[in-house]
Amino acid sequence: MDARIFVEPQQGASYDTLLAAAKATEAAGFDAFFRSDHFLKMGDVDGLPGPTDAWITLAGLARETSTIKLGTLVTSATFRDPGLLAISVAQVDQMSGGRVELGLGAGWYEAEHTAYGFAFPSLGERFERFEEQLAIITGLWDTPVGSTFGHNGEHYQVTDSPALPKPHRRPPIIIGGRGPRRTPRLTATYADEFNLPFASMPDTVESIKRVRAACEAIDRDPDELTYSIALVVCAGEDAATIERRAGAIGRDADELAENGLCGSPEQILERLGQWREVGIERVYLQVLDLSDLDHIAELGDSVLPHL
Repeated sequence: MDARIFVEPQQGASYDTLLAAAKATEAAGFDAFFRSDHFLKMGDVDGLPGPTDAWITLAGLARETSTIKLGTLVTSATFRDPGLLAISVAQVDQMSGGRVELGLGAGWYEAEHTAYGFAFPSLGERFERFEEQLAIITGLWDTPVGSTFGHNGEHYQVTDSPALPKPHRRPPIIIGGRGPRRTPRLTATYADEFNLPFASMPDTVESIKRVRAACEAIDRDPDELTYSIALVVCAGEDAATIERRAGAIGRDADELAENGLCGSPEQILERLGQWREVGIERVYLQVLDLSDLDHIAELGDSVLPHL
């Protein structure tokens, strides 16, 4: 199992805060730093100084880091047209020397759409647009230089595109969610990784079964996919540190121990071992208090080497 750091900057983080967290992630030995792609806070936080655009900040981080992979969990298909997103991700991948991964989803948080004027169609239409975006983005990236790409869909039309720029290398695509039909099918067709955030172990097992079945239905080897989870992490060598860190993010330590990863490094490793036994190969450790960079360093020292 490998581990990555995952942050939620819409809760309140400037670019400088994100840069400090990314550099702490790299220094701690993690191989990836991922951020959410949201434009509005959630819950009882002030959200100051306001949202940062995911792909603009990842472009900056691409030039100010050297080893960690960078990506989104997940970009919403409602935020950017597919041609623009394909260009942005390809350029950031070039800027990073091939360290970018794209998490893409249908979108779900209506309030952020109305707050900033993004269209928020019905769930059915969002999934239709999501599927077309996957086809267009991968089609643009996979079209050989000198050839053109076209797409004539219900929601997007692409005509004689030179399909440029190209990424440094084909960025892996991450698809996640609990949908029982469309999500497994789209994952099997387009994804390199299936991610299920904040779900119970039984629900995760069932979702993985559906994805593997969808792969087999199109004669794809299910083992080609990486299966991952995202869980809030709150680690500490003693009870006082654990309680302090849980309180700083407005959570109860006992609740986090049940639904996330909370406790001593040994307890966290034991819990991750249980996840590995049910087929999870990667964990995104969600660090919510970005003022506590020691937390990332301690995870790198006490958890990461034992995975």
